[in-house]
Amino acid sequence: MIETIYIEKKIKNHPRADFILSKFKKARLIEIDRYSEIFNKRNQNFKIQKSRPDLILAHKESGLVLPTPDGFGIGNSKNFYFSHMYNCIYDCRYCFLQGMYSSANYVIFVNFEDFDNALEKVIRENEGSKMTFFSGYDCDSLALENVTGFAKHILGLFRKYPKIDLEFRTKSLQKEPFISVKNMDNIIIAYSLMPDIISSALDNKTPTIAKRIDNMTNLASKGWKIGLRFDPLIHGKDWKELYQELLETVFKSIPLSAIHSVSLGSLRFPKQMFKDILKLYPEEKLFSGPLFNNSGVVSYDQEIEAEMTSFCTKLINKHIDKSRIFKCSI
Repeated sequence: MIETIYIEKKIKNHPRADFILSKFKKARLIEIDRYSEIFNKRNQNFKIQKSRPDLILAHKESGLVLPTPDGFGIGNSKNFYFSHMYNCIYDCRYCFLQGMYSSANYVIFVNFEDFDNALEKVIRENEGSKMTFFSGYDCDSLALENVTGFAKHILGLFRKYPKIDLEFRTKSLQKEPFISVKNMDNIIIAYSLMPDIISSALDNKTPTIAKRIDNMTNLASKGWKIGLRFDPLIHGKDWKELYQELLETVFKSIPLSAIHSVSLGSLRFPKQMFKDILKLYPEEKLFSGPLFNNSGVVSYDQEIEAEMTSFCTKLINKHIDKSRIFKCSI
């Protein structure tokens, strides 16, 4: 339950801010000038805040649409991402956000129309290119859809551009707005997945893997394209058996025709980010090994990474063509 909401004075009368505030009628409301004065304060403790985060409503001024880092994509030549929200309601132990931000508070940007304008500008500037936009890089793109309504809004824009792909990445069970509108071939609803026993240990506060698979199956039956994201791959006891069971379950549950793409990526962190996360959770077994500093990136040994990627790719390739399988290396 959100107890305190900070709201920028600039958007205190914005209709979308009013809509979000109506969801939290008992919350204390505090006006601020800029979200950064709360979100970027020094000496905050991400771990402590995560147990009871506040909500910040803000107006995003710049950086609304950005190129993805190299190695992030699912086949198209141009890739961009945008974030209507910072931070996530889930608490996955491997999440890079806990090393990126000092604050665990949620920031929701309400100026959706400015996102529209920025997206259309990028589309115009790259006319003729095959493009994918990713929603959910700095947050789970659907977990708070019932609060923000962002997915419903942005679907309207991408319906105008049927040759431009949009991916929503999520671990949530959110079905709206997808069950209330006609399916679109350029929309990918992508789910992060790992073996259930590993997810139970690391994916804190998230829906179970079984429930995610049920949700994917339901949306696939409505005609929506599904993305499978095995990222990060987690090494451990019996990992081969666990991933084989997971993959067999997934491909038995979801029609192959509904699967847009599959991507894989091993556990990895920039060196400084890893140090910051380790300070928060020094007893976490996940960080005890076998991890190495590989040219400034903390990850598994290259042999372990290659073995895991190769093993899973071969299993996936039994069901779908390799042209739909991608390695995420960032």
